[in-house]
Amino acid sequence: MASILVVEDDPGIALGLEDDLKLEGYDVEVARDGETALARARERRFDLIVLDLMLPHKDGYQVCRELRHGGMDAAVIMVTARTQEAEKVLGLEMGADDYVTKPFSPIELRARIKAVLRRTSRGAPVVHRFGDVEVDFGRCELRRQGQVVELSSLEFKLLAAFIQNRGRVLSRDQLLDAAWGTGVHVTDRAVDNHVVDLRRKIEPDPADPRYITSVRGMGYRFDG
Repeated sequence: MASILVVEDDPGIALGLEDDLKLEGYDVEVARDGETALARARERRFDLIVLDLMLPHKDGYQVCRELRHGGMDAAVIMVTARTQEAEKVLGLEMGADDYVTKPFSPIELRARIKAVLRRTSRGAPVVHRFGDVEVDFGRCELRRQGQVVELSSLEFKLLAAFIQNRGRVLSRDQLLDAAWGTGVHVTDRAVDNHVVDLRRKIEPDPADPRYITSVRGMGYRFDG
């Protein structure tokens, strides 16, 4: 049974989400503000957090950032009435796994929860090593020659998708779903730019990549 923390300050919405997700078989807790959400996430490991953006005390961006900086790896779906693409991308950069815009149907949210849980529980190794690189999934950390290399949340999600599918060609659409989630409109060029940035951090020679190779007309393949 997956455990879910619902962070929502509107009592009616919180109760509706709690009841609906419990009927789906999830173990559900509710927090009504950002500080309480952080306290509960530090006390107990949740598989997924449904996180409203507009909250008392600390907003959803702050909560998500502090969760990730604290090394907590629960999946996060942000929920908000805001629709601007820039705000969605900011949430993803902060470490959210997906984004749902109000008003949404319970069916849509349940589908997104299932999809995110599938993506985040594929059984990647705790630590994956290739060359002089170590990827620590427990700490969401990249180390090279023993030194920590700073990665953005999107870069780590891309790298995780490559490792979980090593030896397979991943299209740009598949990488978009893995790192940005569904429903966010990002250009192929944005994917390519993030791959270039990632190569700079893991490749011995980024200009002649050994691990993340381009497959013409199809996408990218990770061999490492």
